[in-house]
Amino acid sequence: MNIEILPNGTVTSPKGYTAAGVIAGLKRSGKPDMALLLSKSPATVAGTFTRCVFAAAPVQIDRDIVLAQKKVRGVIVNSGNANACTGAPGLENAKKMCAYTAEKLGLTADEILVSSTGRIGVQMPMDTIFKGIDLCCADVNDNGGKLFSEAIITTDTVPKTIAVQFTLPSSGATITIGGACKGAGMIAPDMQSPAPKGLHATMLCYITSDAEATADVLQTALQNSVSASFNRISVDGDMSTNDTALLFANGASGAILSTPDDIAAFTEALTYVAHYLAKSIVMDGEGVTKFVRVEVKNAANDADARKAVNAVCNSLLCKTAWFGGDPNWGRVMAAVGYSGAQFDQLKVSMDYNDVPVVRCGQDAGTPESALAEVLKNREFTITVDLQCGDASYWMYTNDISYEYVKINAEYYT
Repeated sequence: MNIEILPNGTVTSPKGYTAAGVIAGLKRSGKPDMALLLSKSPATVAGTFTRCVFAAAPVQIDRDIVLAQKKVRGVIVNSGNANACTGAPGLENAKKMCAYTAEKLGLTADEILVSSTGRIGVQMPMDTIFKGIDLCCADVNDNGGKLFSEAIITTDTVPKTIAVQFTLPSSGATITIGGACKGAGMIAPDMQSPAPKGLHATMLCYITSDAEATADVLQTALQNSVSASFNRISVDGDMSTNDTALLFANGASGAILSTPDDIAAFTEALTYVAHYLAKSIVMDGEGVTKFVRVEVKNAANDADARKAVNAVCNSLLCKTAWFGGDPNWGRVMAAVGYSGAQFDQLKVSMDYNDVPVVRCGQDAGTPESALAEVLKNREFTITVDLQCGDASYWMYTNDISYEYVKINAEYYT
């Protein structure tokens, strides 16, 4: 499908969206720390959320709103405080954020979602929050997408944003999708839809579209896109209390997702946006110097492939070896071996990029100097072939550096 990337695209690139990003005073750095994303008309919303039992207060509120399948108008976001592990007072404060924002905009509280990111376990300074909401509501505008993306970040070094356009197969109508996300540490999302049964530094993602779609269509498209993007990244193996991805569709383009081909085209473009944003999180991971794609192929089943990939991506021994440029492939083999995946070790092969590393479970004979050359690259791929089935799985991950330890030893947003 022909997907056009828009120059300087943001969440306000699709028709009918406004945004703001302001300095409220939550961050000691004095950088922007509150943001508002608003649709000019009621929008259908879908969402995926963290599995963490200590789900933050905003996650609890947003899950209920998404489950209700009620149209909304936007989301208020703060960085610098996660409002997680804050009990009943934290939940009440999150509700107040929705209610106060809605009051300032002439809306009802259940038309506004809420997100927070930052330090866990600290009650929200509501006077500062209300000040930030006042500023956001006063500054919201058609070109506020860039400021929005800057205000939601914490340890990120750069804002992460994109917008694309594509046409529907059935009508040729043009649809625009815009996205912004934040995340650099505490990244190992495994988000799922907020179904009534089995609910599925933080990953937050906001995606806007000017298509018209039902809540069920939107939710399915988002879950499929998240499964192929955000759920396949890991910076440090730690799932956040606040992981959230929200997708809005306000119908401002006049294009309706009504046929299977149109829905498939929308999902493909949405996945492109989500994949771009997910990759940008890993590339900007805390202290990251290496970007690594890990793939396990020919596993006995999908579950085994995923177990093996996760074990490698979250192994501190593998990550520190990559940082040092050490081609210590035994660490990768060990991680695959303890992952719980079932295979015959004498059939396993592994490559660094296209360079043979392991054959039949043993050293392939490639000189270590050649393997070290591969690991000098900023980006490389590790492929493990279990040769016991036809299932495969991949993820994006990174190294762990001295800087990562420093950032997290001293972290206080």
